[in-house]
Amino acid sequence: MLNFVGLGLFDEKDISLKGLEKIHNADKVYVEFYTSILMGTDLEKMEELYQKKITVLSREDVEQHAEEWIADAKDMNVVFLTGGDTMVSTTHVDLRLRALDMGIETSLVHGASIASAICGLSGLQNYRFGKAATVPHPYVTSRGSRVVSETPYDTIKMNMDNGLHTAVFLDIDKDKGYMTVNEALEILLEVEGKRGEGVMTDRISVGIARAGSPSPVVKADYAQSLKSFDFGEPLHILIIPASLHFVEAEALVKLAGAPETILEDVD
Repeated sequence: MLNFVGLGLFDEKDISLKGLEKIHNADKVYVEFYTSILMGTDLEKMEELYQKKITVLSREDVEQHAEEWIADAKDMNVVFLTGGDTMVSTTHVDLRLRALDMGIETSLVHGASIASAICGLSGLQNYRFGKAATVPHPYVTSRGSRVVSETPYDTIKMNMDNGLHTAVFLDIDKDKGYMTVNEALEILLEVEGKRGEGVMTDRISVGIARAGSPSPVVKADYAQSLKSFDFGEPLHILIIPASLHFVEAEALVKLAGAPETILEDVD
């Protein structure tokens, strides 16, 4: 069997008892850290707590050579570990489908997800979130032109037109590192300056850092001001709310230090 186990948000202790039981009963344990990473732990601490040798898979191992290690599950009990919830990433759904095509039974043990954590930390209502967006690092072409993706701006605009909040995931790049809330806001405001469609103008934004840790940081302010706030160490995530329900506005003021002026313009 191939068992997919979500590790939760921050460290090795976030795993569920069901997940720990799956690991203890496993013949082989694999983990990938490229779709998400637990910032509060490392492989050594995980192996010490779980009492199992864990093999780290690269992006290429997961996306291009998956059949090679999935095949282990034909006659062994294999566990595949991921940060957050085990099926949030499309990549993991693809792995499950590949296993089924190979005649391998699968099971899921879900873990805490950033998708639900951001609602609890900010007080924004989970059913009011639309399509999520990702802000990638800008890059320079072979001709020396700097390219900034406008796709997240378009997604935020579409969600706002429908009265929906946007969860904005921030790029993790092997060379450029972990994008911060500050960098993401700079990029979105740069696109706003180019497009001038009012998506980010005087827009309340919410930054969250180290969700799931003992001391997460949650701060809400207008985008121009929030881009200067020090969120500290990664991982960061950004939320761009649409119109606010009065309970959401009150939550942002009390839980995230938002300016009280947002209470004047609520649904």
